[in-house]
Amino acid sequence: MSQNPEEKAIRISYLVSFGASAIAALTFLLITSLTGGHTPLTRIGGTLWVFLLSLIIALPTVTPAFKRRYRQR
Repeated sequence: MSQNPEEKAIRISYLVSFGASAIAALTFLLITSLTGGHTPLTRIGGTLWVFLLSLIIALPTVTPAFKRRYRQR
C-alpha cells in the first residue's frame, strides 16, 4: 500500500501530536499525584483536560511543519 508524501506527513504529525499531548497529560497527573491535596476525580479530570487542550494546540501547529518537511523530500 503506497502512500503519497502528504498522507504520510499527516499520519506522522498525528502520532507526534498525540504523543506530546500524552506526555503533557501524564506529567500533569504525576505532578498532581506527588503534591497531594487533590482528589482522584480532579486529578483524572485535569489530566483529560490537559490532554485535550494539548491536542487541540498541537495538531494545527505540528501538521503544517510535517507537510512542509515531506514536500521538500
